[in-house]
Amino acid sequence: ALQLAVSSLAFVVMTTMDIDGPVLNGEAPAKVGVKLTANQKKKLKKKKNKKKHAENNTNAQDVDIKPEPGADVANVQIEYVAADPLQDLSPDDPSYAEFANVFAKFVKKEETEALEVAPAVEAEKKQVEKKEEKKETEDEDGEEKNKISKKQKKREKRLSIAVLKQLVKKPEVVEAWDVSAADPLFLVYLKSLRNTAPVPRHWNQKRKYLQGKRGIEKGAFALPDFIAATGISKIRAAIQEKEEMKKAKQKQRERMQPKMNKMDIDYQVLHDAFFKYQTKPKMTRYGDL
Repeated sequence: ALQLAVSSLAFVVMTTMDIDGPVLNGEAPAKVGVKLTANQKKKLKKKKNKKKHAENNTNAQDVDIKPEPGADVANVQIEYVAADPLQDLSPDDPSYAEFANVFAKFVKKEETEALEVAPAVEAEKKQVEKKEEKKETEDEDGEEKNKISKKQKKREKRLSIAVLKQLVKKPEVVEAWDVSAADPLFLVYLKSLRNTAPVPRHWNQKRKYLQGKRGIEKGAFALPDFIAATGISKIRAAIQEKEEMKKAKQKQRERMQPKMNKMDIDYQVLHDAFFKYQTKPKMTRYGDL
């Protein structure tokens, strides 16, 4: 009975007290009987991940780098670059020139030859470049001189009027502007065919047809014969003479108070002129002005 009582008390004490658990993998001891929060769990995970990364890095450094099985080790070329012995000295140091003369005697022949050859090669390159530039400029100048515009090429290809007249059966049909046609021989052939209507002369004029009448002398209007036979022109001339004799005041009065039936005309004569003796007017032909 005493043993049972002691064991039960010990169990109660263990459950009520916070006892640290065992340390695992160097981690902090987890408390028995206490639940971890979400933040605490995240922290533990981060610590575990960091340890894993550190272990992987150490393992990778320990691994020896081995050449690939297919690689040719014999073909590998190793170039030894000598360090600059005057690297630590400053050029202002008085002993710099002495050391430079000493170390210059130990330089390889290849390096000295390369240093001597380099300026000569650069000078040759510059001369070649200058020659090429001169050639390009000369070629461009020659191309510009030889360039001909499209109009000049067309003019060179045109036939002269004399040659065109020699090639055609009817040279009298050839005109000065026939040479500038797309096919002058075919054009002259069409013009020389029978019953062909000529193109009107005003086709090459800048003004529209019948717009410019400077060169045309138009006479005064003349009454037709059947109207002039009535004697109307004599009556009108007599009335105009009377009006010219009037003064300005009389003209103004007549404008304000006009007088009617001044002309004594026989209307029967006018009727016969228009309905008996009238003739057709003269009409202009095609191309007449």
